[in-house]
Parts: sequence; structure tokens; C-alpha cells
Amino acid sequence: MTDADPHVLAPGLAPTPFTAAEIRRGCPAGRVSVVRHPEGLTAIRFAEDDEEGAWIEDTPLDESGQPAGPVERERSTWLELQAHAAFPADDTTIDRVQLEGPLGTRSCLRYTVRRGDAVLVFWFAVDLPGMPIRLERTEDGIARVALEVVAVSGLPQAP
Repeated sequence: MTDADPHVLAPGLAPTPFTAAEIRRGCPAGRVSVVRHPEGLTAIRFAEDDEEGAWIEDTPLDESGQPAGPVERERSTWLELQAHAAFPADDTTIDRVQLEGPLGTRSCLRYTVRRGDAVLVFWFAVDLPGMPIRLERTEDGIARVALEVVAVSGLPQAP
């Protein structure tokens, strides 16, 4: 008997790029991702963590990187974070690609997900377990970057 693949959360879903355990190891307390999105910049910080999950703080930033609004704090389990990248297998294509961007050139898993008339493309850097480093949405033939990670700090040290 073989164990189920921890990347597949349920029948009919494509494998996720990272397991809950991989996200936990890659997102310790103190990890910060600075994300550019249409509304501006946000710092996403893992404030506290334990074996079940983490408290995550979102802070809006001004263009100089300084806090520019109230901090929103929310608790998520590691499994909930993994489930954010669980897409229907029939609507999802997964490719290994290189992505050049603000974080340099990164080896990524590119998830192309069809949702009705829209196509969402997520790039997950294989060396940065957690959120995608880029998300692009194409609708009516127009591609728009919905988010892009422009800086990451507080990463765990390699053993």
C-alpha cells in the first residue's frame, strides 16, 4: 500500500506546488514578502508560527517601503495556506519554467488555471515555499499582472 501524495488535497484537484509541511518550513516567523499589486505595495509578514499554522500580518506600504496604513492580522493553518493553490485538475496546466523579475531569475512551477472566460497564471518559485511570486490574469485577451513579489526577507537558513 502506498501513501497518498501530500501535494494532492482531494480527488479531482491538481497537485499543489508545496505541501503544508514545506510551507511551514519555508515561512518561519519573521519571513516578509513585499508584494506589488494594482493598489500599491503590501508587506506580508509571518508574525508568529506553531505546528498548526501562523499569524500573518498585512501592512500597506508607501512607495518608499514605509508603513502607510493599519496592519491587518489573520490566523491561517498550514493546510489552509496549501489549499490556496489547490485548483481543479481538469482546468490546470503545470509547467517548469524560469521567471525573470524583481527577485532575479527563479526556477518556477507555472500553474495556468482556466476559470470561465479568464485565465490565471501563477508562478511559484520552487525555492520559496508559500505564495506565488507572480500572478497574472488574462480576460478579454488582455493580460494584467495582479501581483508580484518584489522582495523577500527572513528566509530560513539552509542546514
